[in-house]
Amino acid sequence: MKKLLAFCWLFLLTAMSAQAADELHLYNWNNYIAPETVQRFEASCKCKVVQTYYGDNEEMLAKLAAGATGYDIIIPTGNALDALIKQKALLPIDKSQLPNLKNINPAYLDQDFDKGNKYSVPYAYTITLLGYNEQKIKELGIKVDSWAAIFDPRILEKLKGKITVLDSANELMAAALKYLGYSANDTDEKHWQQAKDVIVKAMPYWAAFNGTSYIKELTIGNIWLVQGYSNDIFQADLDAQKAGRKFRIRHAMPKEGAVLALDSMVIHKAAPRPDLAHKFINFMLDGKNAAELTNLIGSGNPNAAALKWIKPEIARNIAIFPDRATLSKLEMLKDLDSRKRRVRNRIWTEIRAQ
Repeated sequence: MKKLLAFCWLFLLTAMSAQAADELHLYNWNNYIAPETVQRFEASCKCKVVQTYYGDNEEMLAKLAAGATGYDIIIPTGNALDALIKQKALLPIDKSQLPNLKNINPAYLDQDFDKGNKYSVPYAYTITLLGYNEQKIKELGIKVDSWAAIFDPRILEKLKGKITVLDSANELMAAALKYLGYSANDTDEKHWQQAKDVIVKAMPYWAAFNGTSYIKELTIGNIWLVQGYSNDIFQADLDAQKAGRKFRIRHAMPKEGAVLALDSMVIHKAAPRPDLAHKFINFMLDGKNAAELTNLIGSGNPNAAALKWIKPEIARNIAIFPDRATLSKLEMLKDLDSRKRRVRNRIWTEIRAQ
């Protein structure tokens, strides 16, 4: 009888362990995968997807640097991916397990931050631009074709307390640099100081630095203009329509140019389930699954096989699928060396202390 009880207990523990192990831990941006897609993957792999969220690459990098583990898949932007590779924080991708890799548009492969895609597979891209309440901006007669809309005090006087900007040193400094006519990747510290001055002069007019809840604030009409990600602005418009609001949320591409962020799927070196991680990557490379990300979330899509599944009105939106002229003004952010990062962090600390 004791042997039988011991066997039953061992069987129960084994079953519980197996059940707990059948989880994919996804560390992702907020609102960056459709719930329907997650449910289909769970059904296909007979597993559970456990999601943890971050609002900025720096937040994610800091958490990992502090020793956080347990993640299988992470979805960093190029400059953060570069840092993770240098830190030896990732497992190489086993491309033999990814038959759907052929679906990726070659233009999004072999980027400087991961030549040969040893560690990463393109997931989606976003553009950091302006999102606005169409009704309010028209009433005020404000042009939103330039970063001046969030930096020029003459414009800001009409919008005081109704603007948010991203709580991200990289993104906000990049916007200020573009506004001044420099590259988003300019590393001249004199130019950084000029960008800081532009930001500090504009700050009294802003409601907040906000990288997470600005979708809701746009949707309910509390905020009229944001610096935000193209997919978030798309989501805010969908939410406003569902709520029966009398206004629409629109994208605006600044004429000075903007940042394009190519986000990629990577596997953390301490991933509990690299087998499930590869299954997830291949699942997301399927054209129909990739298209769902665009149709429901509004993300740009590097998957060529997804195009036939994407809604025509989304495919025509240059804030999601930029034309050649727009694309020429977009830049991917590059990682900074340790000294430059310290300088940037000091400038950001000074800005946030205002």
